[in-house]
Formats: sequence, C-alpha cells, structure tokens
Amino acid sequence: MQMSDLAASGMFLPSQTVGSVLCCICGVSMPPNPANMCVRCLRSRVDITEGLPRHASLVYCPECRSYLQPPRTWIRADLESKELLTFCLRRLKPLTRHVRIVNAEFVWTEPHSKRIKLRLRVQREALNGAILEQSHLIEFTQHDNLCESCSRFQANPDQWVAAVQLRQHVSHRRTFFHLEQLILRHGAAARTLRIKEADRGVDFFFGNRSHAIKFVDFISGSVPVQSRSDKQLVSHDPKSNTYNYKHTFSVEICPICREDLICLPPKVANTLGNLGPLVLCTKVSNSIALLDPFTLRSAYLDAKQYWGSPFKALLSSRQLVEYIILDVEMESSEISVGGSKYALAYAQVARVSDFGKNDNIFTVRTHLGHLLNPGGYALGYDLYGANINDFEVDKYKGLDLPHAILVKKSYEEKRQKRRGKGRSWKLKSLNMEIDNTNGKMDEEKRANDYEEFLRDIEENPELRFNMSLYHNNDYQPSEIASTVGGDELPSVPLDELIAELAISDEEESNCGSMAE
Repeated sequence: MQMSDLAASGMFLPSQTVGSVLCCICGVSMPPNPANMCVRCLRSRVDITEGLPRHASLVYCPECRSYLQPPRTWIRADLESKELLTFCLRRLKPLTRHVRIVNAEFVWTEPHSKRIKLRLRVQREALNGAILEQSHLIEFTQHDNLCESCSRFQANPDQWVAAVQLRQHVSHRRTFFHLEQLILRHGAAARTLRIKEADRGVDFFFGNRSHAIKFVDFISGSVPVQSRSDKQLVSHDPKSNTYNYKHTFSVEICPICREDLICLPPKVANTLGNLGPLVLCTKVSNSIALLDPFTLRSAYLDAKQYWGSPFKALLSSRQLVEYIILDVEMESSEISVGGSKYALAYAQVARVSDFGKNDNIFTVRTHLGHLLNPGGYALGYDLYGANINDFEVDKYKGLDLPHAILVKKSYEEKRQKRRGKGRSWKLKSLNMEIDNTNGKMDEEKRANDYEEFLRDIEENPELRFNMSLYHNNDYQPSEIASTVGGDELPSVPLDELIAELAISDEEESNCGSMAE
C-alpha cells in the first residue's frame, strides 16, 4: 500500500525529515555524503584542479587573424567568438581525461595583451565517490607567426598560387555589382590576397588552390557559368620530387542579363514547350528565368542547358526607349508567375522622342497591365525603328515582330526632380584595384552603370533578398516628398536597412572606465 493511500485512510504517519551528520573534521552539522566532510573542509583538503594546466600557447597569424591547429591547418576566429572558444577547448582535449568540463567562458583581457583567459567549471570525483565542482582559470599566450600564404604575400604580393578570372562579355558591369554584394554578404572573398578589376571582368588572387576552387563553386551557385582550369609549372625539386604550380581558373558568365530581349533558337524553344520565340529575361540566378510577355508562359534554363545551346540577347537594357502611355485596356486579371505579378493588357503608346515630330502611335500587348496608367511612362524595346540583324530571327520564317515590347515602368521624370539628392541607404564594396588607364570616360561609364544598378535595387525587392543594405548617416531627408500623379518614387524601406556599428572616442573612454 502506498503512502498516499495510508494518509487517505486516516492512519497516523510521522513526518519525514532529512537526516544530518557531523563533519569528521570540524564537527559542523551537514547532509550526509560519501566523504563525511562538509564542503569547506573537502575543498581545503582536496583540489580537483591539481595537475591541470594553467598556461597554454597559441600560434596566431595577425594578417588573416587565424590560429594554427597542428600540424598545418589554420582556423580563422575573432576574439571572444564561438569559433575561438571551440578551438581553445579542442586544445584542452587531454584535460577531459581527468575532469568533466561543465561550463566555459572568456575572461576579458586587453586586445593588445596577447593573452586569452578562459574560465572553466570542472567536475571531478573526490574522496569515496563524492563529486566536487570547482572553477579553473587557464591563460593562453598568443605567439605571432605568419601563416604560409600570408608570409608568401608579405615577401611578394604578386606571388599568388591560384587566380580566378571572372568575365562576362556584355557592355555593362551591373552583373559584377550584383555579384560583389553577394560575395560581401557570404564572405566568399575572405581568403583573397588581391582583387583587381579587368576589362569586362574581375580577377581574384588566392594563396591556395583549394580556396580558389571554393570561390568558383560559389560563383557557379550564383550565376550560370562555364569554367576551365589550367596550371603552369613554377619550380621543381628533383630531390624531394615536389612541384610548385600556378593555377588559373577561367570563369565565363553567360551574356544574358535581366531585362534582355531574347529570340530563342528553334531547338531551345522546342525543348521549352515551344516558348516564345520572343521572350524577356526576368531573373538570373543559378538559372535563367524567361517570360513570354504575350502569353505569360515562363521557363527556366540552367547552366548546362544554356551552354549546350548558347545564344545571345537580341536587345539589351542599354537600348531601352521611353514611351508614354496613352490608353490601357485590361485583357486579364493579375496573376502570379514565378513569384512576380503580371497582367495582360493592350496599351496605346508613343515614343517620347516623337512628341512634336510625328503622330506615330502603337498598340501593343504587354504583361504590365497592373502597373501602367494613362499618362504614365514605360521603358521598352523599339522594334519598329530598330535595325535587327540576328540569325535566330531569320530562322523563323514569317515571324511578325511587334512594334514595341514594354519591359518596365519608367520613373525618369520623378528622378529628375530628385537629381542631386542622396539616398537613405548605401552599399559596401570590395577592396578592389580599379584600372583607370582610359581616364574619364571609364569613370563616367562605371558611374552610370552603378547608378542603374542602384535604381534596380530600389525598383525590385527581389534583388535586395541576398544583399546587405546599410543606413546612410549622411543622408538628410527633404521636407517635401516629390510625387507625380499620386505615385511615389520606389525606395528601400527603412526596416530593411542595417545600422553600421560606429564607436566614438567618448564611448570608447566610457567603456574603458566601466571596465576599470
């Protein structure tokens, strides 16, 4: 019968008390334990940290902030980071044979002191099976020593081991601006020795071949590319039979960019279910997203499919023409295709450049019916006045080209009113060597391409998904927001911005006084 049943029956039960014994050393009353000693006497006679190391050393590379894990592995870790704590505990692995580590934490030290202090809470069996817990402090001493790649770079900055030559044969650099933000977001260029801008591309130099291979894999997962590698013998030691090579990876990005107009080859169109043949590129990631603006059918091409039957753009974004919208007649309701919203409509448009010269008005079918309003503006491709000389178009006999294909809504008139005003956000950039041999023309072209890239970020929230946008502290908002026709100029919401960490001299002195 259980105790609860006895109590329910009304039977008298004596109250249970915890027994106590006297310490065999000092005679203090205490709960019983296997050693028959109180905690104070037990700690005064037994030190469970006896024999445990109190000092250790670490080899640190100050250039790349890495720590040596014998025999030749270098691990990058910041001060008081989770990675550094894991690395230090691995160095203390022999300690776990004698004690059990319960907790570990850093003790603050001056960054220039070359010391890292770690406080451990360890448990160990004492007398007669009693488990005792105690604090143990270990001090690591940093010894500066350049790693192999950094020492090679210090001796000769051009003495790289592997180089990645990234190229795209187009007339603008917007793809590289986008890749630059992806590289910064994921830290893909952390192992580079040097980054240099080249004609229609960028060169990345590494001190290790494995770092270059990892970087090529990152680029392959971001955009459709084809790559090949080569190596050149630098030196050979016949006694030890060792060879030193310089490795070069040539990576070519597909020349198809977002907003390009494409005439699909018949073979590719058939594999995509007779899509097009005139399609727009709506997105470029590790695959190419294509959209038929007349039927809203979409398809995706991966790198293998594209490079199996490569093709070029019929017209690129540099050839966009501004149109004014005269009338819009909706044909279908708004639908979602590939995560973006479209609506078919018929629109009467006229080129802005034709105003006052002629009365050319075109009726075109567009996928932007949900965005266009009479009196507004749009950017599109002028097929009526364009001189198209493309072999893929000639393969389609009897293909009737439309007069115009609208691509996106235009905010040029509103941007003219904001010209000269800054943005509330900004982007970081790679530490890159820029070649200005061609002088002012290259600088202006680069500035125009960068401005177009910033406008794309404002107009397309999808582009901001894998980017880190920072708050611009120098920005001063205007008192009156410029609006035209009730539509606001696209901008980046404040909740998507990241505040930069900036510590002033006063804050540093306050932190130092608090630490004292």
